[in-house]
Amino acid sequence: MVYKPQFYPGATSVAENRRKHMSGNVEKLRDISDDDLTLILGHRAPGSDYPSTHPPLAEMGEPDCSVRQLVEATPGAKAGDRVRYVQFVDSMYNAPATPYFRSYAAAINFRGVDPGTLSGRQVVEARERDMEQLAKFQIETEMTDPALASLRGATVHGHSLRLPEDGLMFDMLDRCRKEGNIVIMHKDQVGRPIDKKVNLGKPMSEEEAAKRTTIYRVDNVAFRDDKEVIEWVHRVFDQRTIYGFKPE
Repeated sequence: MVYKPQFYPGATSVAENRRKHMSGNVEKLRDISDDDLTLILGHRAPGSDYPSTHPPLAEMGEPDCSVRQLVEATPGAKAGDRVRYVQFVDSMYNAPATPYFRSYAAAINFRGVDPGTLSGRQVVEARERDMEQLAKFQIETEMTDPALASLRGATVHGHSLRLPEDGLMFDMLDRCRKEGNIVIMHKDQVGRPIDKKVNLGKPMSEEEAAKRTTIYRVDNVAFRDDKEVIEWVHRVFDQRTIYGFKPE
């Protein structure tokens, strides 16, 4: 019998979306070119070589090691890439993902990544070409809505306070704008102007965002409506508490 990971409990649409994010089985909604991705990340010029911090592993003459034989290095590690980051923010207004589920998706589905979850943002550090693979995956799929999620390597604060009249998240550095029915990014993730506008695609409608979100909300899918999730949250809390007391 083949074991099938369950990832997350629950019978609601939110629980199902959480399982999809954690498993990596998400729908692709848009395309972004490698050059456009490089532009909005802002770590190097589009078309340039990846800067390195050490020679390729094949040229370094590392001593024999059983772990190296068991675990194949990622493409970025093999090439000696430097470590760089991508940082996402997600609105509380039915954004598709949340910081924790971006971290789960990264840690479960990608190798050589270092995800970090903060209160309102999520950062992944990795060798540069490995990081770009993850960033492209998350931007192109249903994990991201260009109106309710964005790349912000600096000045992320305020993104969940409100949605302006055009439905985009508030951004003090004005990295994204709505032009017609699409969202464009005209600055990179830290707010520096870029040479061209990058098309991030159409925002989701309110109805579609509510259907795809991984956020429990009383005005959409309430947390208390998902009985199995509550049962497992109580079970984990209870067992952690009992373990803390270490009963004899």
